[in-house]
Amino acid sequence: MARRKLSKKRTGIPQKNESVRTKKILSILSRKYPNAHIALRYGNPVQLLVAVILSAQCTDKKVNEVTEGLFKKYKTAKDFADARPATLEQEIRPTGFYRAKTQSVIAACKMLEADFDGVVPSTMEDILKLRGVARKTANVVLGNAYGIVEGIAVDTHVRRLSQRLGFTAHSDPVKIEKDLMALFPKKDWFRLTYVLIEHGRALCRAPVPRCESCPVVPLCPTGRGRIGIKGPVRIKTR
Repeated sequence: MARRKLSKKRTGIPQKNESVRTKKILSILSRKYPNAHIALRYGNPVQLLVAVILSAQCTDKKVNEVTEGLFKKYKTAKDFADARPATLEQEIRPTGFYRAKTQSVIAACKMLEADFDGVVPSTMEDILKLRGVARKTANVVLGNAYGIVEGIAVDTHVRRLSQRLGFTAHSDPVKIEKDLMALFPKKDWFRLTYVLIEHGRALCRAPVPRCESCPVVPLCPTGRGRIGIKGPVRIKTR
């Protein structure tokens, strides 16, 4: 895939320096968050799939609180497929949207049982067939359960930071993912997801980022504007 170049108008940075800027941002954030990884806790790919479904519009911390007991009871796709909807609804209620999530979890696990021998598929094509699974969920599960990287998981943090850092002008997660995949080499996709998430939790928060403490603010069009940095962006290659 050809790398897309962002306009100087949006980032304030000449196009010829954009690949250097993105590489530098990832390098700085990787050093700041060397242990960035998925926060959800799970025991197997089925539980990871369920945890990611539950994480929609919910914090990972709350999901972990719910799944601590849930995963002692439900360990396999069959366990979830055979669950009584009314019971599961109450068990996952604290994660929000519990009726829709219950339907998604049970339907997805019934499909796992019927079509995949109870095993979470390891291809993007197959995992997207499951109810409640879009590209974000698929990327998280494939990357963490199987070490298979087909894209970039765009959650609320990745979306917010991608916009603020000038990586994208889009709000649609699929379009944001395409922009990120064009900007960064595939070897960096998995790492990029989790350093952006960590930075979003630590400093680049919603609604107010802590730009005064941000190590990449000189390279960030939003941050430069917020704290009044003027003049050309100077990027050191070392």
